[in-house]
This record gives sequence, C-alpha cells and structure tokens, in this order.
Amino acid sequence: MGKFTKFSLPLKSLPKGTHHFEFVPDKKFFEDMESSAIHDAALKCDVEVKYNGDIYDVTFHITGEVTVQCDRCLEEMPWPIDATYHIEVRYGDTFADDSDELIEIPSNMNELNVAYMIYDTVSLAVPIKHVHPLGKCNRQMMALLHKHRVASKNDEDAELENDLMDGIDDDDAGEGEEQAASASDPRWAALRDFAAESDGDADEDEYDN
Repeated sequence: MGKFTKFSLPLKSLPKGTHHFEFVPDKKFFEDMESSAIHDAALKCDVEVKYNGDIYDVTFHITGEVTVQCDRCLEEMPWPIDATYHIEVRYGDTFADDSDELIEIPSNMNELNVAYMIYDTVSLAVPIKHVHPLGKCNRQMMALLHKHRVASKNDEDAELENDLMDGIDDDDAGEGEEQAASASDPRWAALRDFAAESDGDADEDEYDN
C-alpha cells in the first residue's frame, strides 16, 4: 500500500449527483511529502464532487493550522489555513493536465489520488515569509541576532535590524522558560559563539590602537 493511498477519490464508482469526502493531512502526510517548510499540521480537507455523467466537478476546502518556522527568530509558530481549490476531471484516452481548470485521466483509472492537490493547496496558502506578530518573537534570539547585526556593521542589513528591533517585546513573562529551552538548541550556541568572537575581535582592536 502506498503512502497516499487513502487520499483517493473513487470516481469510477460514483453515481450522478453530489458526493462528499473528508481527508486529514497530518504531520506524517507532510513528512511523506518531504516538506521542509511545514513541520506539523492539524488540518481537515472537505472535498465535494459533483458528477453530471461526463464531468466531475471537484472542490477542496482545507481548514486548520500548520506549524512553520518563524523567519525572524527561527522558533516554530502556528499558521492558520483556510484555502479552497477547484478542478474539473473527466475520463479520456490518456492523462492530460495541460489546463489549470480541467484534467483528463485514463478510462482504466478507477480512482483519482488527490494527495498532491491537497499538498499544493496548503503550501500555496502559506506565504513565502512567515513571522510572529510584532513582540511575539523569542526575546533572547532577537537580542542575539541584533548583536550579530551590530557586530557585522553591514549597512545592507539595515532592514533586518529594523525588523529585529521591532520584534523585541518588553514583556519579561516566560523568559525563564525561554532560557531553559534555549540551552539545548544548537542555533543558540552558534549565535553565542559568534557574539563571543565579535567581542574578542573588538577587544583586540582596542588593544592594538
């Protein structure tokens, strides 16, 4: 049995009329898709199929949320999903998907696997850039990234600096939990090492002068 066998519509056996199906794309679904952007998912996909004897009118409606990585502080964050996708399907001699609105499948196919349609619909619902709301990013990570910015003195990173500073929250609640969680995260260690090296370089420059 294939990884996505359960994500199939039994088109050949459907009588005329309207039919409803439900799929649940979860964490394993996106792992099997080898998705690097979506780390987890709690989704429901409702599919409506209207068949008139010739054309299958298929509409997907996907709701729930996925877990992605914040581009600003690198922490995981939930992202809401409410997306739709529509396609018409009909039987023909060979498989053809030249149109964005209609696909043809061979007459010997009893089922249509829609796993990749679901995956593409969810992926397109997640913007290229996804960040926490202002003030919700991890404070320690934001402070280290800002120190990185100051140490590098790269004018081309001015926009990044503004984003980082906007994301620093004055609320200290939960700081202890953040520090404990950061202790085992290799990303923090790398940034601390960079900060330490930058401080060392600055001290050497001052001594040389």
